[in-house]
Amino acid sequence: MKKKIEELAKWLDIKTNFKGIEITGVSINTRTLQPGDLFIPFRGEKTNGHKYVQQAFEAGAAAALWQQDEPNPPKDVPLLIVEDPKTALQEMARAYRDELSTVVIGITGSNGKTSTKDLVASVLKPYFKVQKTQGNYNNEIGLPLTILSLDEDTKFAVLEMGMSGFGEIEFLSLLARPDYAVITNIGEAHMQDLGSREGIAKAKFEITAGLESHGKLFYDGDEPLLQPFVEDFPQAVSFGFDNNNELAVTDIKATENGSSFQVSGIIDAPFAIPVLGEHQVKNTLSAILIALEAGLSEEDIRKSLKNAALTDMRMQIIPAKNGATFINDAYNAAPSSMKAALNFMRETTMKEDKWLVLGDMLELGDNEQEYHEAIQTSISEDIHGVCLYGPRMKWLYEKMKDTYQGQLVWSESDYAPIVQFLEDRITADSLILVKGSRGMALEQVVEPFIEN
Repeated sequence: MKKKIEELAKWLDIKTNFKGIEITGVSINTRTLQPGDLFIPFRGEKTNGHKYVQQAFEAGAAAALWQQDEPNPPKDVPLLIVEDPKTALQEMARAYRDELSTVVIGITGSNGKTSTKDLVASVLKPYFKVQKTQGNYNNEIGLPLTILSLDEDTKFAVLEMGMSGFGEIEFLSLLARPDYAVITNIGEAHMQDLGSREGIAKAKFEITAGLESHGKLFYDGDEPLLQPFVEDFPQAVSFGFDNNNELAVTDIKATENGSSFQVSGIIDAPFAIPVLGEHQVKNTLSAILIALEAGLSEEDIRKSLKNAALTDMRMQIIPAKNGATFINDAYNAAPSSMKAALNFMRETTMKEDKWLVLGDMLELGDNEQEYHEAIQTSISEDIHGVCLYGPRMKWLYEKMKDTYQGQLVWSESDYAPIVQFLEDRITADSLILVKGSRGMALEQVVEPFIEN
């Protein structure tokens, strides 16, 4: 974004006496602020961003917002006085979106949002200018910041949309106005806020609220809970494992380089990605569909997918010092993604000596004990040992301790017993899956085994 301060004032329907100051970005953090940024201070329960406005100017801010009921604004610096900085941020993003000719792709789902975002960006990037959501900037503050960070000549913007309750995805969709929308799946995350998986499906379908009239929705056709919503939605295109999907996948094989697979339906062709797991292959289907919409050929798509890069901790292959292989899938976890990762471990032939490190799944509501205990049914007999971490995993430990034939250890809050357990047992022939919710920080189990 490159705008004069008076243009921002016009977007916000306010007046300013400052003229000609160029704004080249937006920041909410003085530590990452770049010269030319507009600094946006928020008032929260623990801190007040207005305390850092002067510091922002010292760091090179071109201007700043200021909440009109906040006392003692600094003098002789370019301020835009607004009723509420968060609302002002969103209004600026809405106005900037209206000016852009960028094709916007919105992605939501219980699991796989970030992986799908990365795959979509990867397949398009060799051929177009692409920008995507950075980190977890996928909420009512992060999404407008992402929109305002877009260069005017960006061809495709891949925007992740997260939520915890009803109405949030609808708000983000109306703000971003996607040309294409993706629903990766319906899981169990945020069950305590949405009440049921049916509620989660309803909340995720809100992504269609702002979908452009010419746009399309690509959705998980294997999920029955989405069917009532897509029946009367002509722009919906299904993908998944079932052959009835408009783009279906079969013949998935794990290789030393990732996964190979065959698709059929809208396009019939073989592809490969440098990522493990059937669920990641499924995430790739929406990337293929969007690439076809962008006019890419089968060969174009095949070339770019071979070099696709995912954010760390998504079925990430990490070699250990002793020759063992870790699969770090510890960015997040829910029952559906946990089952998918365990299914991979059941079917893979990468190495024969298989181990699991499983951490708590968070935000599952009243049925969290049932979900944790149910993991036992997905643990295959060829798993030689299971390490459980976190207070909720004690439920699974109690369920398994008298019947499980392999080696078993549980630790509530200390990584050391699990690290020691693995150090005493794993060899160059070992494959270790590490899976848990982000809050469990299971990458700390992997770090001692990696070359510095």
